[in-house]
Order: sequence, then C-alpha cells, then structure tokens
Amino acid sequence: MAANKRDYYEVLGVSRSASDDEIKKAFRRLAKQYHPDANKEQGAEARFIEINEAYEVLSDQQKRSAYDRYGHAGVGAGAGAAGFDNFGGFSNLNDIFETFFAGASGGQRRSGPQRGADLRYELTISFEEAVFGCQKEIELPRWETCSTCRGNGAQPGTSTQRCPACQGSGEIRRVQQSIFGQFVNVTMCERCRGEGRIITTPCEKCRGQGRVRNNRRVVVNIPAGVDDGINVRVTGEGEVSSRGGTPGNLYVVLTVKPHDFFRRQGNDILYDLPISFTQAALGDEVEVPTVDGKSTMLKIPAGTQSGRSFRLKGMGVPVVHSSARGDQHVFVKVVTPTNLTAEQRQLLEEFARIEAEQNEQNSKNIFRDLFEKTKDVFQ
Repeated sequence: MAANKRDYYEVLGVSRSASDDEIKKAFRRLAKQYHPDANKEQGAEARFIEINEAYEVLSDQQKRSAYDRYGHAGVGAGAGAAGFDNFGGFSNLNDIFETFFAGASGGQRRSGPQRGADLRYELTISFEEAVFGCQKEIELPRWETCSTCRGNGAQPGTSTQRCPACQGSGEIRRVQQSIFGQFVNVTMCERCRGEGRIITTPCEKCRGQGRVRNNRRVVVNIPAGVDDGINVRVTGEGEVSSRGGTPGNLYVVLTVKPHDFFRRQGNDILYDLPISFTQAALGDEVEVPTVDGKSTMLKIPAGTQSGRSFRLKGMGVPVVHSSARGDQHVFVKVVTPTNLTAEQRQLLEEFARIEAEQNEQNSKNIFRDLFEKTKDVFQ
C-alpha cells in the first residue's frame, strides 16, 4: 500500500530541504483549503487526511529523518491515516479548527486591547537639513486618550459591568457536530465588541469611546544623512485605540528639495566646476564650495581635460547614525568662451596658427618615421 502513497514533500508542495517554518506554513494553507467544513468538493476529505498525514511525519524530526532515509517504510505504511491518531501536534480536529479556522464565519477572536493605528505624515526638508539633520515640529490630527475618563469610556464615578452575553470573555463560542467530531466556532461578542465589559454610563466627553480627536504638535528628530523617501519612525506618536491598548507609531515620510548646484549619490556629493579654457590649459588654483557652507581651494593641473574629477575626502554626506562621511567629487567642465573681444580673437587666431604649424610638423615627423620603418623592412 505504501507504494501507492504520494511523496509527503510533494503532498505539502515543499522541497526536501524545506525548513520547519516552511512546512508549517504549507500545512496551514493546505489544511484551510481542503478542510471538509470549508471545501465540499469531491476528494477534499481524502486530500485533507493526506495533508495531515504528511505534516505529522515531516513536522517530527525523528519521523522526518526516518522518512528521508527509508521512505514510507521508515514511518509505517499508514502513519496518521487510521482515525487521525495525531494531527501534526494537535490533539484533535477541535484544536486544528481553533488554531486555523477560528472566526471563519467572519468574526474576530478577542486578544486583549488592540494596538492603535499608525499615522503617516509627509514632510519636505531642504538638502542641507537632510545632510546634517534637524528638528521639525509638526501638527497633525489624531485620536488621543480621553482626559476625562482616562480611556475606559465610562463617566467618572461610575463603573463598568461584566457582559452578560459572553460572561466577560469577549467572545462567543458555538459548538458544531460533524462526522469528524466537534468543531468550535469562536466569534467576537457583538454586544461588548470583544471588551468583555459593558459601559452603563458613557463618558460625556468621549461618549464612551475612551478617546477624542485632537490636533497634536510633535517634535520630530531628523538624523543626519537621511535621503529622499526615507521613513522616520516616532514611536508611540500614532493614534490610541478605543478603551485601552498601546498607541501606534508615527511615520514621517521625507521629501528632500533639490539643491541649486549640489547633487547626491549615496553618501557622496557631486559638484560640477566650470573653468575656462586657459585655466584648463595652463593650470590654476580655484575656490570650490562645499555642503558645509565653507569653500576650499582646489589645484587644477595644467592640461586638465573636461570631465576629469577630483575628490575632496570626508566632505560628503554623513552616514546615518555613524561618525563616517562620504566624499565630495568635483567634475571639471571646460567652458568654451563666447563673445570674444578683438584682442582675444587675435590671440586665439595666433594660437591656432601656431598649433596648426605644430600639427603639420608633427604629421611630417610621423610620415618620415613611417617611411624610414617601411624602407628598413624592404631592405
């Protein structure tokens, strides 16, 4: 019979090197898909039994090792198939249903006070503020704990009562019978909305919600070195949930304005330095601005070509939460002169004449050298 069995890894749709977590996730997905109460198609029940059998073996290290070495013979021909003796670590179908299918009818299980919602705020900062960091005060509307009832929703001086519908548990359990045994469907109590307590006299300020809507001013610390699109998290500055629970977080999404002449590439600053034809040809020492607001002197060697770059070490963007900094790269751009004066044109024409003579002489020298080499070859 074992020869007709499918490979357990194939049953769960995982590789033989799958981790325990991958096997568990695959089992949860398939068990939910083929559970007889959720899937009425023909063959779903047999598939469900096969899935549980495979998970029982592959979730147990000893059984999995034996299966990897000897196949189905190593774990018994019918492991887990007879009467669902073991559901992969679950004592019965009720446990499986509780773990994976609670609330399948649309309800929610109560798990204590819910965490408040996160907030998103878009903030625009300058190029320099992104490089060196800054503090920004922003104002945003949000739900805050009611100062009158301190979040419990009841008018001061009054108390809450245990919900008679769920007896304070916050959830309603309904037991259903099937051919596989008992199934417990757990849904949130609609009367108390999962709180387990009922407010008899709601707070006059928040009307029983335990929270009120306010405009809040928050100081945001922007670290040095942030870039466009970065999220800065401010813990606990989100909204509070109704009647208890920890507040959510505030996420400040940064937009960095472009600079007039600096560009950024990672933690490096890029700067285009325009120089004249004569500066490039003869060399010079020029003043270069930096993102620090101060300038530094840069030596341009004679014969510098357009596009050459020079590095100013440690003059770039600070690395976030570090003392390290990037560099500034200066790219030389040789500017062609326009609107020449008569004297400038005369001097350039003289330069062009001399350059042409020099090029002609160089060409003659090259031709002569080539002729001499060719003559030597034939001789």
